[in-house]
Amino acid sequence: MAKKSESKSKGTIAPPKEKPSNISNQPKNGIDKSVITNTKTTQTSAKVSPHTTLNLSKNDLMSALRNMMQTRYSDEKHLNLVKLGKSLFHIGGSGHEAVQTAITMSLEKGKDWGWTYYRDSSFAFGMGFSLRDYFTLALGKAEDPATGGRQMPGHFGHPKYNLPTQSSPTGTQFLNAVGTALAARKSGLDEITYVASGEGTTSQGEFYEAINWAAREKLAVLFCIQDNGYAISVPRDEQSMGTSLSAAFKNYHPDLKVFEFDGNDLLESYKVAQEAVAYMRAGKGPTLLHAHVERLLSHSSSDDQKKYRSDKDIQDGLHNRDSIKILSSYLVKEGIATQKEIDELKAQVIKDISEAADWALSLPDPKPEDALKQLWAPIETRNLNYNDNPPTEGEPIVLVDAVNHAIAEEMRLNDKIVVFGEDVADPKGGVFTATKGLTNEFGKKRVFNSPLAEASIIGVALGMAVRGYKPVVEIQFGDYIWPAFMQLKNEVATMRYRSNGGFSAPVVTRVAVGGYIHGGLYHSQTIESIFSHIPGMMIAYPSNAADAKGLLKTAIRLQDPVMFFEHKGMYRLPFARTFEPDENYLVPFGKAKVVKEGKDATIITYGMGVKDSMNAVKKFEKTSNKTIEIIDLRTIIPWDKELVLDSVKKTGRALVVHEDTLTTGFGAEISATIAQNAFNWLDAPIIRLAAEDCHIPFAPNYEAVVLPSEGKVLDKLEELIKF
Repeated sequence: MAKKSESKSKGTIAPPKEKPSNISNQPKNGIDKSVITNTKTTQTSAKVSPHTTLNLSKNDLMSALRNMMQTRYSDEKHLNLVKLGKSLFHIGGSGHEAVQTAITMSLEKGKDWGWTYYRDSSFAFGMGFSLRDYFTLALGKAEDPATGGRQMPGHFGHPKYNLPTQSSPTGTQFLNAVGTALAARKSGLDEITYVASGEGTTSQGEFYEAINWAAREKLAVLFCIQDNGYAISVPRDEQSMGTSLSAAFKNYHPDLKVFEFDGNDLLESYKVAQEAVAYMRAGKGPTLLHAHVERLLSHSSSDDQKKYRSDKDIQDGLHNRDSIKILSSYLVKEGIATQKEIDELKAQVIKDISEAADWALSLPDPKPEDALKQLWAPIETRNLNYNDNPPTEGEPIVLVDAVNHAIAEEMRLNDKIVVFGEDVADPKGGVFTATKGLTNEFGKKRVFNSPLAEASIIGVALGMAVRGYKPVVEIQFGDYIWPAFMQLKNEVATMRYRSNGGFSAPVVTRVAVGGYIHGGLYHSQTIESIFSHIPGMMIAYPSNAADAKGLLKTAIRLQDPVMFFEHKGMYRLPFARTFEPDENYLVPFGKAKVVKEGKDATIITYGMGVKDSMNAVKKFEKTSNKTIEIIDLRTIIPWDKELVLDSVKKTGRALVVHEDTLTTGFGAEISATIAQNAFNWLDAPIIRLAAEDCHIPFAPNYEAVVLPSEGKVLDKLEELIKF
């Protein structure tokens, strides 16, 4: 739809001659036209029309109208399919068409990026999404380019058009967009990243985190807030911080340019979009577009807006704030198009929609056997040149330094690796010094501090990963990871699956975990069991320096997201010290290690449990004629079931030891697997030793009660053998 000029780059439109000013005032209900008239397209003379001032041709305007009609009448068709039971859900963009269309007219297709939200159908159409794409998504077909039948309708996405498949949580997309814009900046590109939501979502904390990061970095993020006055049923003045989002951010940061305007007016929206795009292309910073729009339908097909909106309000919107009526009236009034031409265009759009829907309806349903596909990267991506034979001589190294060396070696091999988090940059180099020296070697462009916001770290990492970067990020303490849990579970872990393999998010998240350091409740948590419940997320938990180096190097090369747990109590523990492996040392995920052979019982453990088990077994075997086998899992997801089952079948007894709490700890999964697959070989009940179901207290004598220990392992081992 963009009007091209030979003097400009492909896909751009000549900027408007007059620029709208930043606007910040808004009355309690609706838009105060008196304060936004200076955003209106003004005439340079009595004979010059607004579209002429904006350098828009009839073809531009009719193409824009067609794009808007595609949304409006696709909504109508889709709702009919829901009523007929042929589609299961609908959420529409009717009323939001003008501002979205205007923005796509100002962006460059195939170059710029868009993180959409569920009303962004006009934006998706404008960036290349077809009517066939829309209806395969609406009907949950395997051919759907956004999700392949994996998500509900309204979750737009397309790899070809730089539209990462959206997810359902409101607000998570803001940080992802910041990451994508940051990747563009680091690649030296002048791309713009669009991200949108309704005004209700601006109550989410991640919206503010995203504005903060984008403003401080002067990133080219176009934040488009489409304010229709309702967050489902809750009116704006009952849930927002004030009457105007624009007023709140007007003086937030000098590089954040804020606009408030009538998003129902295509020409006004286009003028704002043109200025915003020009501002961002020039590298001046992000923009916040606060567009007042109308929601012409209920929130979704599961909602009835008549329950909370007056009939007068609904009818007023339909008659006075309908973006298609506003543009159509302008085209006729200005003599640009006749009503007959507009009616013919509408008829053609409806015909195209009907044909696209019929085509999508003719497609077969997805194959049931494909339901589990796209959880993980293709198996061939794991075919690395593994070399996991630890050295028997050389320089000794502690676990934290092994982590540091692993990152440095991989960064020398792959210039797409970026490292960031709280305090990770030099001269601090991390609170445990795991990243010390990396900024000095690789520069601030690749190793840098993040804001003090865990969701920001993970959300931005995802946005960078989608663009081909390999973020290796740090969460300082496992105890403080929870603000990022939404991003990890609903965004990072789902990206490959929800996009049907169209996009991936191979983020490595390093986390310091574990107790025994007298850190109390908030510096001692062991959290692997919670993350082990997330499909699509790998987990490593090394117990020594060599494994830490080999597993981290592997994690960085894998194409799946990895949670990499580092026990802070083992960072410099003599037990965890080993000879340092060379740069070719890679440990495969899902391959456990027999750290001590035996024939009378098997201990399955990881992390600090390996140290406690080794020491306990040494004492036990001094006074017993029994020998105990100890298996270090090394990775939790995937875990080496085959090795564990073979060992238990050999020894007939199993003790599972871990530091996480007992109830629903990962040991329960191990125990259930043994019981189901090796029951006939067992000579005694499976025994578990874990932390008490309690928070970790500060006082050393309290901590000793709650956490596992060498003595407790010895007691459980004796109980197991005596049975």
